[in-house]
Amino acid sequence: MRRLWAPWRMEFVAGGRKDTCIFCSKPKDNDDRKNHIFARGKYVFGMLNTFPYNSGHLMISPYRHITEIGAMEGEEWLESLQLLKESISAIEGLMEPQGFNIGVNLGAAAGGGFDHIHIHAVPRWRGDTNFMPVLAETKVLPEHIDSTYDRLVEAMKRVRDEREEKK
Repeated sequence: MRRLWAPWRMEFVAGGRKDTCIFCSKPKDNDDRKNHIFARGKYVFGMLNTFPYNSGHLMISPYRHITEIGAMEGEEWLESLQLLKESISAIEGLMEPQGFNIGVNLGAAAGGGFDHIHIHAVPRWRGDTNFMPVLAETKVLPEHIDSTYDRLVEAMKRVRDEREEKK
């Protein structure tokens, strides 16, 4: 029998999640690398998902603790969509995915227990779901989140520089 060791998953499995809202607390922590916050705007920020479906799985969230879609202001929506566009462009340049799943989580039941609106973008490749998650309930991720973070921060700089050059 083969064993796949993924000790970083124990934090999630053992319920190590804090009761505080990560979308409120992590940006205030001012340690973007530790919290995998790869981009900040005036109204929203982007961070990698600590328990990703695939490498490059990211989330975009307003700084304000917003629980209902109707409570988002126009500036927050516009900046969210701009950051989503830039993030997808950066991930495409880094990982060459063949598609993305994009969704907005509303409510604690939809958002990993966090009642704070956020957008997910999950890079996808043909065949990225194999027997491991289906039979063994285990997801194999090819790159450590810290490496993904470092590469994504650099890619975001390039994407934003290119956008500025076009203006």
